Amino acid sequence: MSAAEPLLRVRDLRIASRIGTRERTIAAGVELEVGEGEALAIVGESGSGKSMTARAIVGLLPPGVHAEGEVAYGGRDLLRLSRRELTAVRGSEIALIFQDPFTMLNPLMRCGEQIAELLCDDGGRRLRRRARRAEAVRRLAEVGIDDAAVADAFPFQLSGGMRQRVGIAAALARDPRLVIADEPSTALDVTTQQEILERLKGLQESRGMGLILITHDLRVAFSTCGRVEVLYAGAVLEEGPAHVIEAEPRHPYTLGLLLTEPPIDRRLDALPVIPGSVPDADEVAGGCAFAARCAWAEPACSQGAPPLLAAGLDRRTACRRAEQIADELDERRRELVAARVEPPAPADAAPLVEVRSIAKVFGGARDGRTVVALDDVSLEVAAGECVALVGESGSGKTTLGRCLLGLERPDSGTLLVDGIDASDYDALPTAERRRLRRTIQMVFQDPYATLNPARTIGATLKEALLVHDPRLADVRGRVDELLVQVGLSPAYAERKPVALSGGERQRVAVARALAAEPRVIVCDEAVSALDVSVQAQILNLLASVREQLGVGYLFITHDLAVVRQVADRVYVLKSGRLVEHGRCADVLDDPQDPYTRALIGSIPTARTA
Repeated sequence: MSAAEPLLRVRDLRIASRIGTRERTIAAGVELEVGEGEALAIVGESGSGKSMTARAIVGLLPPGVHAEGEVAYGGRDLLRLSRRELTAVRGSEIALIFQDPFTMLNPLMRCGEQIAELLCDDGGRRLRRRARRAEAVRRLAEVGIDDAAVADAFPFQLSGGMRQRVGIAAALARDPRLVIADEPSTALDVTTQQEILERLKGLQESRGMGLILITHDLRVAFSTCGRVEVLYAGAVLEEGPAHVIEAEPRHPYTLGLLLTEPPIDRRLDALPVIPGSVPDADEVAGGCAFAARCAWAEPACSQGAPPLLAAGLDRRTACRRAEQIADELDERRRELVAARVEPPAPADAAPLVEVRSIAKVFGGARDGRTVVALDDVSLEVAAGECVALVGESGSGKTTLGRCLLGLERPDSGTLLVDGIDASDYDALPTAERRRLRRTIQMVFQDPYATLNPARTIGATLKEALLVHDPRLADVRGRVDELLVQVGLSPAYAERKPVALSGGERQRVAVARALAAEPRVIVCDEAVSALDVSVQAQILNLLASVREQLGVGYLFITHDLAVVRQVADRVYVLKSGRLVEHGRCADVLDDPQDPYTRALIGSIPTARTA
């Protein structure tokens, strides 16, 4: 910790929710410090308590959730301020930036007004309209928006990356001393993510602000922040300098997170995984929160919560065995850094999916404006092959996938799936359309949005089975087989989506796709919304399904590190046009197109010490 008085100091923070008479612990004993001009990353899986910790600091906990402890800022304990006093602190002294800019921006106000509405002149008077717009334009330029017309636009008229920039400009408009950014780049493609993070980091350093960055992406944490704090089941397990923790983790959980991050420079036989999932804080209150998932745990680890103790210079860890297992942790890390397998040989099978010079244009009916989503795109997927389709948001990736499923119809070109012309599903005879539906299936990014929340998992899978085979005799037995196939017990058939974790819901989505016994599955950003540890589990699952069933994949993603691990070949799409394609290793190791090189160069890397 810094010898000087920190800008923010959190001590023994406990967050709990109450449902009826039952109280549930969300976080217990959280400690952190942030100094002037310092950047701290809080990392951990979903359910670790990261976002609730941020909301507790500024008094934005949802109804029924309360916090205790000390949050010292500017000589005051924020937990003991009135609502009016906290409102005065938020925005002017502590700013928040959220993952979804729509939660920060008023959809009915122009962007410039939202940035400058509370700004005053040196005399404390609200700026006049012309001065407000000029100041908004200046603030937009700070976040990389040089188009003054954006100040007059509404949020819905902007792309996701532009909205996030506007949200940052609005959050920083009153020159706060501390910024709390909760997953500010998670929903963005890699190049936009890099631009947002570099801009945020540059502003933080130039203004001397403190920054708390909440993220589940370790590459983002290490590339942006000087210090990292690892949160798990509402408790801090490790904290210290980012470059030290990245090189030599001293808690098994930190090591597990690092090892599940897919490497960009080499392919692994299988991604390491952390078994199980994050428990509720109350379930592990009597001992080490990570003991049940830890390969180094001993009986003593479950006897009382381990304290956060020094583990080297300026670093602390909550592991009783930290000194004993340090060499083993380092050796395990070295093994994985050195591990690699040769990429598979190109598939010899005939193409199962053939896309020939397709084009798709949206718009033009009312205002005359058009968007070219696909322009003369061709690709092939052989039986049992995994082909990646990569590019930024708006490149046309999802449109191509939807065309293959009959959810969009191309304006020109031809789509062949197992010899059937799939260019226009509506024009097909019923028998051929049914055959197409069985041959090709899709797994979407957000499984919760595609699963009926009112139906059990068993009912959802039963419906999928009967759609493709109405005469199926042992439906329940087949449901159980599908659940086991994706690594879930048959007992999950009785649960509803709300009772499942994100990774479990995505496993159900894979099971539903497999119900049709398809030959190819389109995975549309199927792992981009998952924690890195859960992502590794799903990627290994997809590889296992491919090996066992011979299923092929069209894997749509913006994450090139994931592409390295799953794909045989890769196609790079930019603004609707293919700019490069080839064997995965060839494209990633020796990219020929400047756009491909820019995508690879945008992947976050650790900052130098």
